[in-house]
Amino acid sequence: MVIRRVLAPRIDFGALRRELGLPEVFPEAALREAEQAAAAPPRPAADRRDIPLVTVDPPGSRDLDQAMHLTRRAGGGFRVRYAIADVAAHVRPGGALEEETWRRGQTVYLPDGNVPLHPHILGEGAASLLPDVDRAAVLWTIDLDADGGTVAVMVERALVRSRAKLDYAGVQADADAGRLPEPIALLPQIGALLTARGLHRGAINLPIPEQDVEADGDGWRLVLRAPVPMEEHNAQISLLTGMAAADLMLAGGVGLLRTMPPPKPEAVQRLRAAAAPLGVHWPDGVGVGELLVGLDPAQPRAAAFVDQAAELMRSAAYTAFDGELPGQPAHGGVAAAYAHVTAPLRRLADRYATEVCLALHDGREVPDWARAALPRLPAVMASTDRTASAASRGAIDLAEAVLLEHRVGETFDAAVLDVDAPSNGKARPGRPPGGTVALDDPPVRARCVGELPLGTRVRVRLVAADPVARSVGFELA
Repeated sequence: MVIRRVLAPRIDFGALRRELGLPEVFPEAALREAEQAAAAPPRPAADRRDIPLVTVDPPGSRDLDQAMHLTRRAGGGFRVRYAIADVAAHVRPGGALEEETWRRGQTVYLPDGNVPLHPHILGEGAASLLPDVDRAAVLWTIDLDADGGTVAVMVERALVRSRAKLDYAGVQADADAGRLPEPIALLPQIGALLTARGLHRGAINLPIPEQDVEADGDGWRLVLRAPVPMEEHNAQISLLTGMAAADLMLAGGVGLLRTMPPPKPEAVQRLRAAAAPLGVHWPDGVGVGELLVGLDPAQPRAAAFVDQAAELMRSAAYTAFDGELPGQPAHGGVAAAYAHVTAPLRRLADRYATEVCLALHDGREVPDWARAALPRLPAVMASTDRTASAASRGAIDLAEAVLLEHRVGETFDAAVLDVDAPSNGKARPGRPPGGTVALDDPPVRARCVGELPLGTRVRVRLVAADPVARSVGFELA
């Protein structure tokens, strides 16, 4: 659901694009290759167009990576069919288009238009799983038992045809009314089973509302929204596939994982110590993930606790291996080995990890072009992750500054999400005490100076709002 949205005036994101060095156009040679691929699309031998797949994405999206179909298995359990856009079938190894996608790394999303990984003729056209057209895909078929445990995995190149393009809000409305379309009628049940299995493993999902900037006529909306339940269920299917991919690669001794160290015991202890002062009851034997599921981040103290829990989710990376298995192959948030394979239109790494999985599943050698790419991918993805994060945060910072530019001196109601940690038990020299607050209206998060009691409601005064510096600042009123 949308929690809050506030209209902002015209905003120019051009300076942010230039500052980050985002490319404006594709090289002519890369465009020609994309046009040639779109004009002669691949047609895999396996024909799976009889499967009534559907996509579920944000409204307006056209770079559709995934389509699904969920059924019950004879004798109990479930069958998950998950079709992923077959980008590798459209991009020639060693060509100009492949070279350009390595330069970009991933799609960067900005309010005034995305900087895509692939030219639109592919990413939003011939390679996208748009409805009512034949498409080349990598089809994962994952059989689950009645408790959601994986019992069999198959992956193949196949010709597919999506039947409908659905969006999260519409799917949630259908779920609430009990009228989900047949291809995803089982999604709430399967999603809940997979979530429960994840919590039992120790998975951690932070229920943090998403802050975004959206176009609204001649202006922009600053939006804060919480994910709807069907969005979380949908994410579980992607996680399921990523775990199946990781297991394939670990068994085959070659691949690319998305890794993150598990939370350190001392960090969990610090979080546990913060629970009681924030009024969060943490029973013995309950894991972090299980505790977070029951919290309402719309409440100030719960929001502050969730913000503290985010400190557990650090140091995510890509880990390549070939021969010797990584010493730490798991992702701490997933509490299992996990790989990115479900968004190849938007992430470079997924294309190569998927090719490894196809080869290992078929019992053949991984293609040289894919194997040679693995050790180079972690650095490229880390660099482009930073760029994408800077773009997202910069756009929000700019919108906040423009929105508040003419309101300096006003006071606002806010919740204290975080307070500065002392250095060696003492106040940091030259830095006044403060922390991070979340305004009720407009939906802004920013630094505030003052003695802030964590997890409480306070009144704060806006002291600075600078669109050029993309910064806002508050003080305790």
